[in-house]
Amino acid sequence: MEYEEAKQLIIDGLTKKSKSKSKFYFSDLAKILDMKPRAAKKFVNQMVTEEILEFWSSGSTSMYGLKGMGKQAAAEHED
Repeated sequence: MEYEEAKQLIIDGLTKKSKSKSKFYFSDLAKILDMKPRAAKKFVNQMVTEEILEFWSSGSTSMYGLKGMGKQAAAEHED
């Protein structure tokens, strides 16, 4: 799978699901790509580097979301 194809699959998949939640586990992203975690990791890391996805961690849980989506993003832009 090419990077552009993987990027579009993730964006489309997360956009459809973003009505119910804005943060997703890495396993959710690997499932969207229909890849094993090790193979999916390079695509997800590239999307984080390009700031298409953002990485979020509570210390014990790591999640990913589309940049600028969700409650956290809305709260960060309040004055």
